[in-house]
Amino acid sequence: MSWLNYHHLRYFLAVAKEGGLRPAAEKLHVSPPSISAQLRELEEALGEKLFRRSGRTKVLTEAGQIALRHAEEIFSLGEELVSAVKQRPTARAVRLYVGIADSFPKLVTYEILKPVLREPEKAHVICREGKIEDLLAQLAAHRLDLVLADEPAPSTVKIRTFSHRLGESGVTFCATAGLASALRRGFPRSLHDAPALLPAENTALRRSLENWFRALQIRPRVVAEFEDAALMKVVAASGGGFAPIPTLVMDEAASRYDLRRIGATDRCRDAFYAITAERKITHPMVSLITENAQKLAGA
Repeated sequence: MSWLNYHHLRYFLAVAKEGGLRPAAEKLHVSPPSISAQLRELEEALGEKLFRRSGRTKVLTEAGQIALRHAEEIFSLGEELVSAVKQRPTARAVRLYVGIADSFPKLVTYEILKPVLREPEKAHVICREGKIEDLLAQLAAHRLDLVLADEPAPSTVKIRTFSHRLGESGVTFCATAGLASALRRGFPRSLHDAPALLPAENTALRRSLENWFRALQIRPRVVAEFEDAALMKVVAASGGGFAPIPTLVMDEAASRYDLRRIGATDRCRDAFYAITAERKITHPMVSLITENAQKLAGA
């Protein structure tokens, strides 16, 4: 049986956090050569390189990312042990790493994550936003537990993933009070040549909208396109045009951005997916999220 030297692991964690040997050495009050030797022994014990050099800094390898995550858990557990022995019991929160595709509606994200965000003593949530391809790469490297996206993982990405459908929502069109009042009459034909704020062309919702517009022979005047759904709502709130949002979160959007309803359709749908690296969801917080989301969105 191989034994892990936790002294080596402590040095590794310091280098990973500080970004190099020298700043880590200064923090730990030891010499850089001493840390270097400890890291070498840890890499030999694990049989993997944990860092690669990038300029003057050390960058974690894929194995290093995995080691960092476990090291954080190990030392968090150690702190809990000390607290317990000193009769200061603490509930250990489970870390949950969530990737959020930049096209995924932020209000929907909040509704999906709400069960775990409301119980900080049980879950410590770390959210990372980005392009779906980058997030899936992090998922494959075990740096994320799940990725929230508006469509399944693309087949062009050569990474083994599993897409779990959480549900879908119809679309409600909204705008500021004055514009909404004008466009409400004669909806949906009123959207023809009206100023529109739409999701970016590479998003699933935009494709669904385009199909719906085409079927009704409606051509809105596109003022701006957004990859960030939250920014789209901010611009809509300033009077820039009408915006489509999932009906599921219309009440929250109306309250937060002071937007008014123009009209809605169920023929245009916005879908929600949780993408994981495993077919069977075993992480307790991921299970809680998916079960709640499926009830929320009516999957």
